Amino acid sequence: MVVKIVDLEDIGEDKRYKSAKREALYSIILTLLYFVWWYGFAYGMGSKPLSGYKFVMGLPSWFFWSCVVGFIVFSFASWFLVKFFFQDMSLETDGRDDLKVR
Repeated sequence: MVVKIVDLEDIGEDKRYKSAKREALYSIILTLLYFVWWYGFAYGMGSKPLSGYKFVMGLPSWFFWSCVVGFIVFSFASWFLVKFFFQDMSLETDGRDDLKVR
């Protein structure tokens, strides 16, 4: 039986981990921004008496701005984030050098 000793300092950290952590952070930030947008419009404009509501395209303005416009804005923001900030990478165990840098 042959035992191979590997020095952990020679292995180093996989570049994919750094990229995955950064992309996860971007995703969490975008999710928190969406929540703040939704909460701000829904409870900021929706906490008035029903007689004081304004309507946009037949919907209460708080609903239109928080749910309809918010969905469109953050769907585009998600696409933009994936298109320009995320990286394609191999998920194979030996694919450390396959990280494509844009």
